[in-house]
Amino acid sequence: MATRQSNPIGVFDSGIGGLTVFKEVVKVLPGEDLIYLGDTARLPYGNKSAATITRYALEATHFLLGKHIKLLVVACNTASAVSLKTLEDRFRIPIVGVIQPGARRAVEATRTGRVGVIGTEGTVKSGAYLKAIRQSGPRVEVFSKPCPLFVPIAEEGLSENEIAQTAANFYLRELKRIGIDILVLGCTHYPLLKRVIRKTMGPRVTLVDSARETAREVLRVLADNRLQNSRRSGVGRRLFYVTDYPERFQKVGEKFLGEKLGKVIEVGI
Repeated sequence: MATRQSNPIGVFDSGIGGLTVFKEVVKVLPGEDLIYLGDTARLPYGNKSAATITRYALEATHFLLGKHIKLLVVACNTASAVSLKTLEDRFRIPIVGVIQPGARRAVEATRTGRVGVIGTEGTVKSGAYLKAIRQSGPRVEVFSKPCPLFVPIAEEGLSENEIAQTAANFYLRELKRIGIDILVLGCTHYPLLKRVIRKTMGPRVTLVDSARETAREVLRVLADNRLQNSRRSGVGRRLFYVTDYPERFQKVGEKFLGEKLGKVIEVGI
């Protein structure tokens, strides 16, 4: 199916966290039009069955296809882990998830072959990062740790205070003792806690930001498929849709993006 270069990029997540991916895509592709969908009526995805998550992902994709997107970013670790293959089989546009880019970068960057992964309980239990890392580097040891409190800490804007530091000390002490040299931030909320995580782990541990690596993958896929917008200057349009509570999305989302979101539109999908 032919897709025009001027069409927008679609990004979807179960809620707000995917805005860290959105932000990184804007950095590397400022001239592209972007549409974001947060399925805030049905979050979190992590405590749902695989069949339900896949149904939600299909519905979100159909909504964004109705906006004539040229590429889809699944900016949700749970949806990437569970439904990416189904989406790739069902739809003919390029699709980028958030797990594979971060996993690949971790394997490229490790010197010791000992990689840590932090994420939500659902992402860690899925084993998606473990599988993706071992596909790229079969000899790499992977040590995973769920950090569930990091999400509310990020959303409440507490990333820089003693609450965040206490949580980081509690969750990360075992990974620090193990002696990893790479730590993958396997949740889209976690880049907001990057400073406190880096302080806790120390200078010998390199952080891999899955949001940043996903944006680089989007750039590569657009170039490979000759889908980059020919706009040489100016800023692309940004549209935001949610399935519930646009006021909270706007308030919290501005902390994630570091700028005003503009109008957030509530939709049913």
